[in-house]
Formats: sequence, structure tokens, C-alpha cells
Amino acid sequence: MLTGKQKRFLRAEAHHLKPIFQVGKGGVNDQLIRHIEEAIEVRELMKVSILDTCAEDRHEVAEALAEGARAEIVQVIGRTIILYKESRDNKQIVLP
Repeated sequence: MLTGKQKRFLRAEAHHLKPIFQVGKGGVNDQLIRHIEEAIEVRELMKVSILDTCAEDRHEVAEALAEGARAEIVQVIGRTIILYKESRDNKQIVLP
């Protein structure tokens, strides 16, 4: 579980990042979760955007992605989700 200070730090780190994945009308599926899980292991911090065609609620999408990838939700702002998961092998971000 991330503290407020850690979330604030991660939001600042994620500011310059571009969304890597997009959730569209297909919604959240196993293939998307698997790809996010692989990518977040390498990057630790990532953005995911939700397209207008996605019928699901943005907070439900964030919960489903975080639970599936075993990651933490840093922030849901607009149609952008910021996820964080500490890497086992490739630790790059040192949390305060």
C-alpha cells in the first residue's frame, strides 16, 4: 500500500510519461492484463489511457487492471490511469 507522500512522488515521476496501453470498446481482457503485467515489470511506472469507446467506468477499469497485474493505482485522472509495481529484477524507482 502506497502512502500519500509516495503517491505524490510517483505522480511527479509519471508526469512526463506517455500512455503505453489503451483500453477501448473491448474493455479489460486477459490479454491486455498479461501485456500490462509484462510491461510494468520492466518499467515499474506506467500510464494507461481509456478511450471514449470504452463503456466501462474508469475507476472499475483501474481496479481491474491493478488487480490483474498485481499493481498499485497511483492516480486516476480524467481518462488516464497511473499504475505502479515494484520490479523484482529491475528496480529503478526508489520511493521516499
